[in-house]
Amino acid sequence: MSLRKVHNNLHEEYAVTLQKGLQQSYSYPQSYSAIKRLMDIVMALTGLILTIPILLFFCIAIKIETPGPVFYLQKRVGRNGKYFKVIKLRSMGIDAEKKGAQWADKNDPRVTKIGAFIRKTRIDEIPQLFNVLQGDMSMIGPRPERPMFTAQFNEEIPGFVKRLVVKPGLTGWAQVNGGYDITPEEKLKLDLYYIENRSFLVDLKIIFKTVRIVVTGEGAR
Repeated sequence: MSLRKVHNNLHEEYAVTLQKGLQQSYSYPQSYSAIKRLMDIVMALTGLILTIPILLFFCIAIKIETPGPVFYLQKRVGRNGKYFKVIKLRSMGIDAEKKGAQWADKNDPRVTKIGAFIRKTRIDEIPQLFNVLQGDMSMIGPRPERPMFTAQFNEEIPGFVKRLVVKPGLTGWAQVNGGYDITPEEKLKLDLYYIENRSFLVDLKIIFKTVRIVVTGEGAR
């Protein structure tokens, strides 16, 4: 399948084929999925209530530092190839992608001063709790990629789209064990490990590791 075809059909017949093929390989107790969804809602609501003052403060700070909206919406690929718009606090200038889509570098000059701080502390990710409430994301799962990068990586690494069998997450096994600087191939291996070994115990380990990363700023860029 060509790169263009993967990109154009990722959320249509390609996603249907993907869903049918992967459901046979990965199955989980219905109770796990139901309880995890309930936990997602509870944690997302709790997180939003606790972080409202932080969000308001940084919304004002972002607005003061640079012109433009405080929130940043970007199309990502979710479970079974469904597109959705991820919500983040804006950490770059409004013209950050005037030359086209690109990955963020470790010391990316497009990142603002406030942006550097909220990226290091993961505060820019807080609005994604709304994505969790909407059901597009889970608290824990593979990080959602942009459509063009998903298609590109699947062309270079056959099977990369296997990550789409579960909902993407605000945090996940690859995020806490590899950070931002791992290759797409390394990310796939870590994400597939999580998909194949999902359990409440694994989810708990990820939550504890996430808290440590948020406190230390480890792996941010």
